[in-house]
Amino acid sequence: MQYTLECGRFRLPLDRPLVMGILNVTPDSFSDGGRFNAPERAMAHAAQMIADGVDIIDIGGESTRPGSAAQPLDEELRRILPVLQALRDCGKPLSIDTCKPEVMRAALAAGADMINDINGFMADGAVDAVRNGNSGLCIMHMQGDPRTMQAAPRYGDVVAEVAAFLRERRDALEAAGVARTRLCIDPGFGFGKTLAHNLELLKHIGSMQAQLDLPVLAGLSRKSMLGAITGKPVQERLAGSVAAAIAAVARGARIVRVHDVAETVDALKIWQAVNQNNS
Repeated sequence: MQYTLECGRFRLPLDRPLVMGILNVTPDSFSDGGRFNAPERAMAHAAQMIADGVDIIDIGGESTRPGSAAQPLDEELRRILPVLQALRDCGKPLSIDTCKPEVMRAALAAGADMINDINGFMADGAVDAVRNGNSGLCIMHMQGDPRTMQAAPRYGDVVAEVAAFLRERRDALEAAGVARTRLCIDPGFGFGKTLAHNLELLKHIGSMQAQLDLPVLAGLSRKSMLGAITGKPVQERLAGSVAAAIAAVARGARIVRVHDVAETVDALKIWQAVNQNNS
């Protein structure tokens, strides 16, 4: 199945895997907290990602690492809006990683092309905030909330339960008038899942994508599941992150969300060349 994602000012053909680069403008994100929270450093990092071949830039102003607390609305807006406005004409789609309806509205008004919501647009007012226009929307699954999600994740059938949640949210957005071409789905690796849950979801990306008829966005970069497998700390998970991105794409993911853009872009070029020659 070939997909095209409506993404604000852009129409993104998903006939090859796309790379979404992470731009955390936070002091406390799990991997790069504090590195890019000054606007000039955020801009320099964005410029480097563009030079490295990024397809989408995902700007986040609130850490969602396990155990993190929510940020006040004004602080999240203070962090993201200057960066969003400065990058408006960079030539790449700009995504905002938020679960607050007020931030969604402000970001879309400031020119964001996509909203990436770890809460699946479940907050009161979230669907209304995004229903109009043509912004891309990423629906993610999370069990619990960032403060407690990794305490004791439990599922009867993790693939079926995550798929059921994503289907319900897809249907709610479509019922509100959102075109399916604006939607993609994220199983939420590491958001209320054990290592076994994450691996099961990774194995079944293709079937989930087919069942829901929506492209999958996979975010595995530097996450604790990679540390559990490799024994490496977060700063030494580059190889594991690239391998995880390739594994996700090989199972059908159309977008991968990563910290290490250059390395992932190169790896995907090799994967795509080999895959095309075998087709």
